[in-house]
Amino acid sequence: MHSIIDYYNKFDEWGRLDREPIEFMINMHHIRAHLPPSGRILDNGAGPGKYSIELAKQGYQMTLSDLTPRLVEMAQQKVIEFQLQDHFNGFHVMDACDLSSLSDEQFDATIMLGPMYHLQSKENRKQAIQELYRVTKSGGVVFVAFMSRTKFLQTSLHHPQFWKPNHTSQGITTFLETGVFNHSDEGRFTEAYYYPIDQITPLMESQGFQTVKLIGSSSVATNMSKEQWDYWKERGEEEFNAIMNIVLEHSDNPYILGSSSHIMYIGRKQ
Repeated sequence: MHSIIDYYNKFDEWGRLDREPIEFMINMHHIRAHLPPSGRILDNGAGPGKYSIELAKQGYQMTLSDLTPRLVEMAQQKVIEFQLQDHFNGFHVMDACDLSSLSDEQFDATIMLGPMYHLQSKENRKQAIQELYRVTKSGGVVFVAFMSRTKFLQTSLHHPQFWKPNHTSQGITTFLETGVFNHSDEGRFTEAYYYPIDQITPLMESQGFQTVKLIGSSSVATNMSKEQWDYWKERGEEEFNAIMNIVLEHSDNPYILGSSSHIMYIGRKQ
C-alpha cells in the first residue's frame, strides 16, 4: 500500500492524461453518453480530479475520493483554480475497499478508473466492487477501469528492461498465470493486477451489475507517436475530427480490446 502511495505522490497523473489525450477523450465520450442529464456522481480513485472537473463543468454534482492524500489536495486546488467549488460535495482520502463514510445508494453514477489496477487479492477486488454497488442508486450507471493482461504481455515483450521481472521468460510466465506484477526496481509502477479480458464482465455481473459494454480506452490509437498524430493534425481540422470519430466508433469493437492497455466496463446496478 505504501509503495503505491509513494509512486502516485511522485507521478504526474494530470500530465499523463494531457500527454495521452486519446484515453481521456474516449473515456469521456462513453461516460457522457451513458450518464443521466444531471445528478450526483462519485469519482472513486479520482487522482488529481481531471474527470471530476470536466463533469463538474457540465453541471454534475461531484464527490471525489482517492487513496493518495497529495492527489486529493491537488484536486481541491484544481477545483478552486477552475472556480467549480459549488459543484463539489466532498473530497475524501479513502481506500476503494472501504467507502464507509458514504451512505448507501447516494449516487446516480459512480466512476472508478484507478483502484482496480492495484487490488491484487480476489477478496479486495470483490470488496471494492461491492462498495461501489452499495453507494450507487438502483439503476445507476458505473464505469470501472481494468488493465489488460494481454496488452501488458505485449508491453513486456517490447520493453523488457523497463518491466522487471518481466524481462525473463519465467517472470512473464508467472505474470500470465497470476496477473500480479510487482516491479523489481524501486519507485516504478508496482503492486499491480492485470485482468484477462474475458473475466471482467463475469466479475462485475457476479456482484450485481448488468453489463452495458466494454470499451478500449486507447483502442486502435494505442502507442501512436507524436509524428503519427502530427500527420493527421496537419491534414486540417475536418480531417483530424473525422479520424477522431473513427477512433471513437471503434473503441467498443470487441476484437481489438486486447490492444488497449486500459479497458473500461460500463454497467448498471440491477
